[in-house]
Amino acid sequence: MIKLFRFLQPYRWYVAIVLVLVLLQSLSDLYLPTLMADIVDTGIVKGDTNYILRVGGFMLLIAIGGAICTVIASYFSSKTAVGFGQIVRAKIFNRVEQFSLHEFDKVGTASLITRTTNDTTQVQQVLIIMLRMMISAPMMCIGGIIMALSQDVQLSWIFVVSLPIIILTILIITGRAIPLFKIMQAKIDKLNLILDEGLTGVRVIRAFDRTEHETRRFDVANEDLTDTAIKVNRTIAALMPVMMLLMNFTTIAIFWFGSIRINNGDMQVGSLIAFLQYAMQIMFSLLMVSMMFVMLPRASASATRINEVLDIEPEIVDAANTRLAQSKRGYVEFRHVTFSYPGAEQPAVYDASFQANPGEVTAIIGGTGAGKSTLVGLMPRFYDIDEGSILIDGVDIREMTQEHLRSKIGFVPQKAVLFSGTIKDNIRYGKEDATDEEVEHAARIAQATEFISGMKDGFDSIIAQGGNNVSGGQKQRLSIARALVRRPEIYIFDDSFSALDFKTDARLRAALKDETRTSTVFIVAQRVSTVMDADRIIVLDEGKIVGIGNHRELMDTNTVYREIVSSQLSLEEIA
Repeated sequence: MIKLFRFLQPYRWYVAIVLVLVLLQSLSDLYLPTLMADIVDTGIVKGDTNYILRVGGFMLLIAIGGAICTVIASYFSSKTAVGFGQIVRAKIFNRVEQFSLHEFDKVGTASLITRTTNDTTQVQQVLIIMLRMMISAPMMCIGGIIMALSQDVQLSWIFVVSLPIIILTILIITGRAIPLFKIMQAKIDKLNLILDEGLTGVRVIRAFDRTEHETRRFDVANEDLTDTAIKVNRTIAALMPVMMLLMNFTTIAIFWFGSIRINNGDMQVGSLIAFLQYAMQIMFSLLMVSMMFVMLPRASASATRINEVLDIEPEIVDAANTRLAQSKRGYVEFRHVTFSYPGAEQPAVYDASFQANPGEVTAIIGGTGAGKSTLVGLMPRFYDIDEGSILIDGVDIREMTQEHLRSKIGFVPQKAVLFSGTIKDNIRYGKEDATDEEVEHAARIAQATEFISGMKDGFDSIIAQGGNNVSGGQKQRLSIARALVRRPEIYIFDDSFSALDFKTDARLRAALKDETRTSTVFIVAQRVSTVMDADRIIVLDEGKIVGIGNHRELMDTNTVYREIVSSQLSLEEIA
């Protein structure tokens, strides 16, 4: 957890102010019982009213000063903790944004959300307590002991007995709680995962009538978390009554043996009152420490999980000496590229070599699991290849900055992803400074204008989270418009026409010809009709390129391609 405190650097002056104020507040609290003892022993016993008023007024000023210090310290500690939480959340998000897809798969989306929200909140809350108590509690404890000794040394033997018992109790209870807190955070991850799957997959769940099954899954995870939380809280709940019991026994002992010393003339009444107040301060300082120990285990577990994310070094990083692409715009070359997913027995892409030039359409076709999406996903460097090289405009993509590389590419994913906001915002996601004319032009080429104009607010119509208020075909067309507005050098359409009917598909491809005339275009498709007119067709089979050529050439020479064509087209269409 201490490792995270490096993010307190911008608030170091606030922390210093809090520590000084807490110190002053602790000093005022420690001084008040001594003044009370003087009032009792000198003012009340001797009947000196002026002394009582004078010392009482001074006590009031000390108390007011301590209260002011407390209020200001609370303000600055809260401001520091909230700012710290903001920085940590930003650091986690920025680090996650640098992750390759492999790192996302390793940690898990649900866990990343928990670590960014719940775990950060746990650390933030304990920071407030630590700022208030890490000086106050030790000082009150040590100072209370010293001041109690100044009142009566003989009676202080009570602390020798009670304090070790109290400290041992705190250590035993918190020692049992720490492992449970770590388990609890993992169970929150599990619950978030099931909740996320239940919400995002609600259509599939209802379509297969699995609502009860998902409810049971959630109930099991929820009950598991609840049982762990109850076990933790039951353990921690024992702390307070045990502490209060020990405090009460200590108070009884002080009264009992203190009254004997007063009766023997070895101690004054005021000293006993002051001694009792110092004993309470010592006990309450230990109580504050125990409260900190209650929250510290969970915050420590949360801090460990946050550090795990921050300590992950992204696999894909920019080279130390990056290069800019040459003047040739959109030239792509694969040289003996091999790539395997982590843990896979066989490469997803094996020894792939081909070239694609600006103004050409390169189609990629193959059976399910042949590696089509993997192949095009290597160009934007979603993953790093194992062997070979991928060159764009003569430069290895690993020698470019990721920003420069991806600025050249307009990517339309297999699964259309939209963001909450307006239609205009979603299209402009491809080019932040796109004009309204550019947005409308991209939508028109993507064949999206018709359904957009039919919506109540046109381009200002709201898209729900994930695009759940538009159809699959509409989502695909908006995704295509988002890539078109970018006007990149390279277009990648990863099975982006699958949700379109044949008529819309044909119109869209015809419109794309003029729009992408000077760009390099890659089309991943399942339908042969989508790729027949491509300048070059790459046939994949189990990750290997088994054929490259146009439709006619492959029909004459490639068995795999002929099988795909014959499974989709009639003899008349093939002819």
